[in-house]
Amino acid sequence: MDLKELGDHIARATGAAPSVRLGELMLDTTADRLLALLVFLRDDPECLFKQLADVSGVDWPEREKRFDVVYNLLSLAKNQRVRIKIMTDEATPVPSAASVFSSAPWFERETYDLYGIWFSDHPDLRRILTDYGFEGHPMRKDFPLTGFVELRWDDVQKRVVYEPVKLQQEFRRFDFLSPWEGSIERVLPGDEKATKS
Repeated sequence: MDLKELGDHIARATGAAPSVRLGELMLDTTADRLLALLVFLRDDPECLFKQLADVSGVDWPEREKRFDVVYNLLSLAKNQRVRIKIMTDEATPVPSAASVFSSAPWFERETYDLYGIWFSDHPDLRRILTDYGFEGHPMRKDFPLTGFVELRWDDVQKRVVYEPVKLQQEFRRFDFLSPWEGSIERVLPGDEKATKS
C-alpha cells in the first residue's frame, strides 16, 4: 500500500486529514481525536505503527494556537513512518499518549519542559531536562537568549541559586580585517582573484 492509499484508509476510519509531503505521510487531527487515532494506527492490520519514535513541539508565536505537537510513529512490520500533528495553545492541555505507548511519558515530559505544553492525564508531568526552579521554557521563540541573572548550583548552600550575570570583558565589535583593530592593509586569501572595477 503506497502512502496515498494508506492515508485514505486512515482518513476513512478516523477522520484525520492526510497529506503526503516530502515523501512522508502526515496526519492533521484534533486533541479530542488524538488517542483514538493513535490506538487505530497501533492496532489496525494495515498500519501496525507499534513504535512511538518521538513527541516534540513546534512554536508559532504569531498564531492563536501557538504550538504544534508532533508525534512520529514507526511500523517495523510495514516499514512505514507516519507523522501526526495537532495544534494547541498555552492553556489547553493535550491528552497524554501514555496509555497507548509506554515511551510517551518521557517524550511528553521533555515537550512540557522545553515548550510548556500541558498533557492531561500524564502520570508524572514535571521537568526532565532543566533544573528544579528553572523559570520559563527554553525552546519557545520568545525565550530570552541572554539575561541578567545566572542560574547555578551552589555546593556550599547545596541548592540552586540565582545571581546577577558578571561579564568579564566589555562587549566588542571585531574588525575581522585586523585582529588588533588597526588599519593594516592586507590581501585576504581569495581577494587576489577579485577584479578591481
